[in-house]
Amino acid sequence: MREELRKLPGVDRLLQERAVQALAEEYGHDLTVEAIRQSLGLARQGIMAGQDCPSTDELVEMARVNLEARSRPTLRPVINATGVIIHTNLGRAPLSAEARAAMELAARGYTNLEYDLEAGRRGSRYVHAEELLCQLTGAEAALVVNNNAGAVLLILTALAWGKEVIVSRGHLVEIGGGFRLPAVMRQSGARLVEVGTTNRTYIQDYEEAITEETALLMRVHRSNFRLTGFVHEPTLGKLVELGEKRGLLVVDDLGSGALLDTSDYGLAHEPMLQESIAQGAALVSASGDKLLGGPQAGLIVGRGDLIAKLKRHPLTRALRVDKTTIAGLQATLLHYLKGEAEEKVPIWRMIAAPTEAIEERAMDWAERLTEAGIAARVVDGRSTVGGGSLPGETLPTRLLAIQVDSPDELARRLRVGDPPVIGRIEDDLFLLDPRTVLDEEDEVLVEAIKRSSL
Repeated sequence: MREELRKLPGVDRLLQERAVQALAEEYGHDLTVEAIRQSLGLARQGIMAGQDCPSTDELVEMARVNLEARSRPTLRPVINATGVIIHTNLGRAPLSAEARAAMELAARGYTNLEYDLEAGRRGSRYVHAEELLCQLTGAEAALVVNNNAGAVLLILTALAWGKEVIVSRGHLVEIGGGFRLPAVMRQSGARLVEVGTTNRTYIQDYEEAITEETALLMRVHRSNFRLTGFVHEPTLGKLVELGEKRGLLVVDDLGSGALLDTSDYGLAHEPMLQESIAQGAALVSASGDKLLGGPQAGLIVGRGDLIAKLKRHPLTRALRVDKTTIAGLQATLLHYLKGEAEEKVPIWRMIAAPTEAIEERAMDWAERLTEAGIAARVVDGRSTVGGGSLPGETLPTRLLAIQVDSPDELARRLRVGDPPVIGRIEDDLFLLDPRTVLDEEDEVLVEAIKRSSL
């Protein structure tokens, strides 16, 4: 053992190796020295366990693998073949080519983010998306913050601090990550007043709960679950009537951010921002990266005087979005304004994809994999919208089904591959849904399956 330990070269000696010097040029001197030390430490442990001393080339290779692993970004692109269109764990909505280009252009250098080019003085970052949101929703004004939870927090903090906010018990939702609406409301300084029951709330429940301390009435769209059966709740219009009668604001938290009518695509109708504005909601909030199909953002649209008050609130600065988000959101909103969202925004292109086109892609994958000796066929299936939108709603699709001895092992190999491929397992079959795979990913996907099936 001592003889083998004496064979280990020192750090300085290894740093003289040409291969190590090349690593230092690529990864930097300090990181390379640390990797060399770790390689020597692992080698020493191996020798103590009875192994031979590694060669110099083996030590250098250990350092190279170490450096490569440490330098690889942990946030990586993946191929989403799960059939979940807005997959929260996989980054929600993929962006259009125009949105990506706009974000890259904004990130490349300086922009007029807060500079009025015509006046030659400081401007507002919010104007770049505000006019588009007003045109699309019919609102008087708009504000963009970092996400919809931030939007709700800002509204309640600015308009209901120390006051009462009346909400139906059927609207006290839990959003992703275990965050619950009552907790967000408490953080805002507003006092939550629950009315009705989980399944049935009436307009008189709201009216009876109103006191001199009430600041606003709030509706929260149940975008991530559905109540069925013996249920009742007042319409937004009825809440607005009550609000006008008692001099109270009505805030509508839609969450999902739809600007297109989902019922046109064989899905249940999802409330749209422009509908809430038309029905008289004082403020409406929604997400930018769900059914809107843009970057993560919280959208607030509504009355001009209320939006102006929100813009002046100190919390707005803590929740503000950067130039790349604004650029991506603006490009996405322009798709809607030009009537091209179905063709340009990826999630709407996926939602609108005809089953025949999906089947054609699945058949192509199956044929190529069968030629490579992999047991693959095309089967019927269902895609889901996901992302806390349209709960229980699915779309017919055609799936690539791969039969292997261990679908779990195939799923693992694809997950750790480059690029990672994420599918799903049902009835001992590994399934991949073309609906959520981008067209340009087809070739890479098929090759990844071939490698992982060997």
